[in-house]
Amino acid sequence: MPTITLQHVTKYYKSDGRKVPAVQDVDLTIQQGEFVFLTGSSGAGKSTLLSLMAGKVKPDRGRVCLDGKDVARIPKWRQQRNLLKFGQVWQEPSLVRRQTVEENLELVGLIGAPEQPGPSHSVENRVRKVIGLVGMQGYEKKYPVELSSGETRRVELARAMINSPPILLLDEITANLDDDNIWDMFHLLTEINRGGTTVVMATHASQYVNLLRRRVVTLVDGHILGDVSKGRYGEIM
Repeated sequence: MPTITLQHVTKYYKSDGRKVPAVQDVDLTIQQGEFVFLTGSSGAGKSTLLSLMAGKVKPDRGRVCLDGKDVARIPKWRQQRNLLKFGQVWQEPSLVRRQTVEENLELVGLIGAPEQPGPSHSVENRVRKVIGLVGMQGYEKKYPVELSSGETRRVELARAMINSPPILLLDEITANLDDDNIWDMFHLLTEINRGGTTVVMATHASQYVNLLRRRVVTLVDGHILGDVSKGRYGEIM
């Protein structure tokens, strides 16, 4: 099962003509089945770290490995298969506005469809399954504009899950949600994790991080200053 490993990883971004480190000399290993919170203030490097894990950006120094294989060295013809190991939800809403919930899910489901799917693995059945998983039955024909913030996030999570990825990377998935929706989302993610899916989640939801007591990795100015099993928000050891 996939293990994520970052070895002395540094990533720079350009600002006003100079290089600014977003992530600096990070060493981190996440085993399959873990639930890991990434915490830290805005600009600490959480989103960059998730993008590095997903292979969306390449490190300027160091290596990002999946099952011991350097993601940056994976041949282009195998990169699509590698991407299917990740379900991703980023900060900005990304549903296609002119497509229904069902069509948004089908679009991603087709990418991960097996060459000769059986009835249970058809795109239609997988859409039905993930819709049920996130509690959005009856919303299949609705458009994104008709959904609340919490409903939109649930659909984005369903889309991330439709190809049964072993790893979920989530960037502030509970941002701008009310307490009831936040708690429902954390309960849902806990159930998904119990099924064996790795969950790596960047969040500012300190109250819920403290209640769940999972592994907490704390970033400050691109450095990991805390990595605590069953930790609290921002805990440094």
